Amino acid sequence: MLSSSTDFSFFSSPIPTSSLSQVIVKTRHRPSPSIHGSSTTTTPVRSSPLARPASSPPFSSPLSEPPTSTKKKRKLINSDSSQAAPNPREPKRPRGRPRKKPRKRSPSPSTSTRVQSRAQSHQSILAPSPEPIYRSDRSRSTSLFPGLDSDASLFQRRWRIDEDGDPGDRFLSSEVIVKRLMKSYKAYFKNLNDPEDKSWEPHPENYPIAELEYPNSGAKERFILLAPKDKDHYNPIMDLEKSLLTIVQFYLTPEQQALLGPLPNESFADVDSPPPSPSPSPSPPISRTSTISANSEECLPADPFPDPQSCENDIQSKDHIPLLRALRRAINLQDGPLFVRSLGKINTILRNIKYPTSPDSAQLLPNPLMDVVETWTEPGLPYKVLMRIIDENYQRAVGPNVKTLKKYEAFSSTVYGELMPVLSHEIIRLTQLREDSLFLDLGSGVANVVVQAALQTGCTAYGIELMPQPARVARDMAEQIKIRARMWGVTIGQMELEEGDMLKSKRVDELMAKADVVLVDNKVFEESLNETLKPKFLDLKEGAIVISLAPFVSSLNARMTERNVDDISAIFEVTERSYRSGSVSWGNNSGSYYIHRVDREGYAQIRERFETARNMTRSSRRRNQR
Repeated sequence: MLSSSTDFSFFSSPIPTSSLSQVIVKTRHRPSPSIHGSSTTTTPVRSSPLARPASSPPFSSPLSEPPTSTKKKRKLINSDSSQAAPNPREPKRPRGRPRKKPRKRSPSPSTSTRVQSRAQSHQSILAPSPEPIYRSDRSRSTSLFPGLDSDASLFQRRWRIDEDGDPGDRFLSSEVIVKRLMKSYKAYFKNLNDPEDKSWEPHPENYPIAELEYPNSGAKERFILLAPKDKDHYNPIMDLEKSLLTIVQFYLTPEQQALLGPLPNESFADVDSPPPSPSPSPSPPISRTSTISANSEECLPADPFPDPQSCENDIQSKDHIPLLRALRRAINLQDGPLFVRSLGKINTILRNIKYPTSPDSAQLLPNPLMDVVETWTEPGLPYKVLMRIIDENYQRAVGPNVKTLKKYEAFSSTVYGELMPVLSHEIIRLTQLREDSLFLDLGSGVANVVVQAALQTGCTAYGIELMPQPARVARDMAEQIKIRARMWGVTIGQMELEEGDMLKSKRVDELMAKADVVLVDNKVFEESLNETLKPKFLDLKEGAIVISLAPFVSSLNARMTERNVDDISAIFEVTERSYRSGSVSWGNNSGSYYIHRVDREGYAQIRERFETARNMTRSSRRRNQR
């Protein structure tokens, strides 16, 4: 996201049980001072959490409790004087005239004493002043937002889309993206049986290619089987495998998953790990028994999409190695032919599941994979499916434009920065966005949070961005996320993007009054920009939430005084939450974000208390002036 648009006494020695009956503590009770009285009356003590409960004995006070200081000596009295150590007596004072206590001289009348006397008399007349007024109560604010321990959905919603999954001509596929950046990619696979095979190396036209079937009917994507020269760049081979495993885990039934074998995990690491270093000599041919099946030669053609009938017996073979495991082995061994053959058989099984035919006719039946999406109404869209769609879309729409997005004015409000999907997911859940909610992102950057909110909840999402380049990428993000969500068979909410100034946009003013959640990534905003944004929040409805990376209040839990009671931010109830490392794009350190909830009712009550206390002070001053 564009910024204009992730750590804490002293015990006294225990008294022997046998000596408890031998100790007598003499105490003297002093009467508590009266609240009403002369000018020397002390000010009433306000109640506090440390105050003694009302159920305590009437004479229970700090003066009647045993002293805890070890400097004060206690007098021991024992019936058996031989066992008690004699206490040294203090020397007697010579008899004479008793000493008189010095009399306290009353200070000479002056202006300061008259003011002090008047103030003390006011305290003896007026009722105790109210408790200090605070705008924010951290514990009360935190309780307003549910925890994130449960994966249960916050609301019920139908996730299945009723459209075909054909991506169309404007689809930014993995093949399109890698082909544009072919010079930054290198060969990954090779033919272990033929070291002279150059078909696995980069080429402008004749590059190694593979295809993956997606859950919805008509949905598939092509991947160029190359590896990036920079390990931090987009890797189409790893991307393909992640998408495939997500489809198998969340869209297939246990019976269908059995056709492909268990999902690869760490238990296969020893078997599938590549050799420690590549051998300079040609690798020996790999027998078909060690790859797919003992009788599967007809199922391992060069064509990555073999006839499903020819593989039927091979799938049931006892010597069959699970296809997912074979695919992982091909990746680890960098065996290109094995990878293509394994993926071809997987695609055949997926197509047979997606396009079932009636036994009585050749008519196609509904796609069973879409029936699985229908069952997500209660538990909600699986987190891994959501993140896979978000990641796929980002890699294709934003990834190739990263260099251009970094062209901004340093130390300005236009510095580029993004919230990572994991933090956006937490914020969306905390604010309880729903299908009928309106989400605004002021300074939306490439619209990564806009598209995630619309996909994660189905809400209506709006974003505005000032800088032209992020705004252009954002339009690609919004267009491609609709296509990709349709390929996965899930619905997405409506999205609206605007390129312009959030302070001058009429559309922002129009939507602000209807917004349920407003996000402002103001981590590097200038103070003047934050102050200019505050008046726009006055149009927010009761209960609306503003999320920011820097608070719009002067300080959290700040005491409300005459100076800040009329501040615009006083309508907010603010909660600070921490985010973990890796939650934002501008650093690996942890940090905080702030949840501002509009609470005009609470503010009105506090303002009323202020007015009451103010009126009491004024009335008392009038009485004293008479």
